[in-house]
Amino acid sequence: MKNFLKNNGLWVLFAAAVIAVALTLLSVFSYTSSPLANAANVIASPFRAAYTAVADWFNDFQKHYQDTTALEEENAALRRQLAEMESEIRQAREDSAENHRLKELLGLQDRRPDLTGDLQQAMVTEHAVTNWTSSLTINKGTSSGLEVGDCVMNETGALVGIISEVGTNWATILTLVDTDTSLGAQVFRTGDLGLAQGDFSLMQEDRLRLNLLPADAALLGGDLVVTSGLGDYYPQGLVIGSVEKVQMDPSGSDSYAILAPAVDFDQLTEVFVIRSFDPGI
Repeated sequence: MKNFLKNNGLWVLFAAAVIAVALTLLSVFSYTSSPLANAANVIASPFRAAYTAVADWFNDFQKHYQDTTALEEENAALRRQLAEMESEIRQAREDSAENHRLKELLGLQDRRPDLTGDLQQAMVTEHAVTNWTSSLTINKGTSSGLEVGDCVMNETGALVGIISEVGTNWATILTLVDTDTSLGAQVFRTGDLGLAQGDFSLMQEDRLRLNLLPADAALLGGDLVVTSGLGDYYPQGLVIGSVEKVQMDPSGSDSYAILAPAVDFDQLTEVFVIRSFDPGI
């Protein structure tokens, strides 16, 4: 034994050292990964980080897209709801205006039975105002019994104008301010008679003149002017308008009044044609 250690002692020590180192390494690797696995993980680590970053960005983008889409759908739904509400409001206003017109017409039937027995309702389809004329077109004509010269009023009994031309299913109305309009008029407060006429210089302002007033006429601003009914051409008592101001003609011998019509021609959508009336009432 002694001879064996003497002759092989160095190798025994070397073998013991190798075994000790091996045991140490095994002890270390028992708590960590193998060298091959460790190397693979070192190489894959940046790719895992990049994948994680891309996945996080994609998830954030997808969430943002979903939120944006949901918001757009909500906005679209709100816009539809708002459009429906606006439509309902417009319809309510139209219904209210229609009810108001019907109420006015019912009141007119009580006040003026001479007019309401033979009225033809019509809708205004066109407004035409030029340097030479002021007219309306309506959707009723000879097929509805309309004739040239018929008076046209609104639902309150205010005069709109006179039919100047008529077709089968249409008619043209010259408004009160048209230069070809001329009809007998009376100041309601004083009883003074005159002639209501369209005027070139006033037509663009939607105004007309009250001419041929008595020399002693004492008109005031705001005086109501109505149709006189003289000659039985037009019904008596239809409201023409009100006195805006009184002026002297260039000669200084006669005065005339500027009238503001009771009707807003631009806002008219519906009119009533007086096909016949009883001048005795």
